[in-house]
Amino acid sequence: MIAHGLKHGRSLEGTAGWFGSIGFRRPMVQAVASAVVETGAGAALLTGAGTPLAAAAVVGTMGVAAKTVHAPNGFFITGEGYEYVLNLAAASVALAGLGPGRFSVDRALGLDRKLRGGLVAVAAAGLGLAGAAGQLAAFWRPPQPKPVSPGKGSS
Repeated sequence: MIAHGLKHGRSLEGTAGWFGSIGFRRPMVQAVASAVVETGAGAALLTGAGTPLAAAAVVGTMGVAAKTVHAPNGFFITGEGYEYVLNLAAASVALAGLGPGRFSVDRALGLDRKLRGGLVAVAAAGLGLAGAAGQLAAFWRPPQPKPVSPGKGSS
C-alpha cells in the first residue's frame, strides 16, 4: 500500500488523468486522496497504529478499485481481475481481527487488547465498505460506452 500510494503521489497529474478516464469526478482530489490514504494506511498497518482504522482504509480503497477497475475483468489477477485487491482487503480485515501485535504502536499505547477480535474485524470491513460506497456514490460515474454508428447497409 505504501509503494502504491507513493507511486500515485509522485505522478499526481498522471494519476488524476487516469482517475478521470475511469469516470471519477474531481480527479485531482481522487489522486491526492489515493496517495495520502494508501501511503497512510500502509504505514499505519506496518507500525500497528490504529490498526482497525488502517484496515478499514485498505478495505475501502480496495473496494473502490475492485468496483471501478477489476470486477469487470473476472476473478484472476492475470486478467486484471479482482483477485489481488480482494486478498489485500481480506488480509487487512484478518489483521484487524488478530490485532496489531507485540511490536506495535497500539500495544505501546495499551490499546492492542481493545483493538482486536471478531467484532473489530467486522467493524473494519463494514467501515471500509461504507467508505467505498460513499466515495463511489459521490464521485464515480461509470464511463458510458460510445454509441456505435450504424454502418452501410444496416437498417
